[in-house]
Amino acid sequence: MSKTEARKEHPMADAHQDLPIEDYDNLQPGDLQGRIRSLNSQDLELLLAYEREHADRRQVIELLLARLRQVEAGSRPSSGGLGGASVAPPPQGTSPVSPDTAAPPIHPPRHGTPQQPGRPQGDRP
Repeated sequence: MSKTEARKEHPMADAHQDLPIEDYDNLQPGDLQGRIRSLNSQDLELLLAYEREHADRRQVIELLLARLRQVEAGSRPSSGGLGGASVAPPPQGTSPVSPDTAAPPIHPPRHGTPQQPGRPQGDRP
């Protein structure tokens, strides 16, 4: 399907806010893989048209086409979800470590330790 055909078939493909997946443009292909499992063929076609019009990422297009073929072959949409989302949740509160509770700094000597001092090369057997 060409970009012109995608525009004709899916006039809303240009509208980011109408996409079935929130923050779609910022998702990596690995994150997207789990999220598209919950989409039906119509939503997948909308994403496919949007992807072709905008970022045109080959890996994402192949992923969407593969899932679309699965759905058309009878695979039902599953719960999907975040899958392996790489976005970490924001930190909660502050760190319990402070200068008062931190371990003392360790500065090991350059050669050996006080219990095992380094020996110059000439002293080795």
